[in-house]
Amino acid sequence: MTEESRLLQKYASVLPHLNERQRRLVAAADAQLLGYGGIAQVARAAGLNRSTVHRGLQDLAGPVLAAERVRHVGGGRKRVSAQMPAIVQELEQLVDPVTRGDPQSPLRWTCKSTRQLARTLTARGYAVSYRVVGELLRELGYSLQANAKSLEGSSHSDRNAQFEYLNTQVQTSLAKRWPVLSVDAKKKELVGRYRNGGQEWQPQRQPEKVNVHDFPDPQLGKAIPYGVYDVGRNLGWVNVGCDHDTASFAVESIRRWWTQMGSGLYKKAKPLLICADSGGSNGYRVRLWKVELQELADTLGVPVTVCHLPPGTSKWNKIEHRLFSHISLNWRGRPLVSHEVIVALIGATTTQNGLRVEAALDRRLYPTRVEVSDEQLAQVQLRPHHFHGEWNYSILPRRSETVR
Repeated sequence: MTEESRLLQKYASVLPHLNERQRRLVAAADAQLLGYGGIAQVARAAGLNRSTVHRGLQDLAGPVLAAERVRHVGGGRKRVSAQMPAIVQELEQLVDPVTRGDPQSPLRWTCKSTRQLARTLTARGYAVSYRVVGELLRELGYSLQANAKSLEGSSHSDRNAQFEYLNTQVQTSLAKRWPVLSVDAKKKELVGRYRNGGQEWQPQRQPEKVNVHDFPDPQLGKAIPYGVYDVGRNLGWVNVGCDHDTASFAVESIRRWWTQMGSGLYKKAKPLLICADSGGSNGYRVRLWKVELQELADTLGVPVTVCHLPPGTSKWNKIEHRLFSHISLNWRGRPLVSHEVIVALIGATTTQNGLRVEAALDRRLYPTRVEVSDEQLAQVQLRPHHFHGEWNYSILPRRSETVR
């Protein structure tokens, strides 16, 4: 339990039994014990104004008065909402979500800070400070909140059914000790002395210096990390590209996983299950993705099965929260000054749950807008599954021998 939650519990049980002076004395005594920041913390927990806590500190420092010296009931300054009842309705009209789209609202295109709201209310004849506006907003049930990523767009009617089908495929392959891969391309990263989100320990007042502007360096370019996460073994492989995120790059990343990691873990090539998003370079509509997967199946000599996540559900891809999130934590606050540094930081990523990651740099060129003809697509040994064959399909090898 936090210090503030303990204070809330204490004041909820004690303050109703105390008079006004006793309440501010108790709050002031707690603020003294807490030290720096104690006044604000106590004021929030007790529901008092900070000026009331300051008054209590003055009372504590002054002479001891008789216990019966208490303000009469109803005494003191009236609340702003009591003095100017219309101000509450006026304030609600300014910040109410229903009126945000009103083009006539003076705050439609400005930041709705307490200071801005106070200036607007003052111009309308309600002379109040920004602190009073903050108190009124809290009374109305408002609080400072950031945007919440929760809208996923339109949901497919078979979304849950696809998740269940994908999960069944995964469990079946894991039970047979076959490789199950979750794949995706991580966000492209600028290479150079650019600000990287997060903080890390540095000598005091000696932060890592980075560029003021985030203009790409034409010589260093960008890094494109494409990840391959082995679900059954909790292992990650990241192919760091320097050119374009194409279907050829995506499948080459999987091929390099097999060469660098998979062939050692799975002594004999076994049927491969790939879980991928519905869009991007590994989308189910991308013809080149399927043509390249045919080459991979031919190389391994085993079927390659792909199950795509339903549209608009990429955040549920296991690679996002089992691999990419840990990579972002590992390099937080560090400028990604070169491709080699990016590879080293990715390769040093570990977790207490045993995650191990390997990474390599891929300097090959991957041209965009590669056309795949109907004849080329027809040569792909594609076997759609009975359930949503566009999302779930297997590609059979065109020859049986395994090429290592």
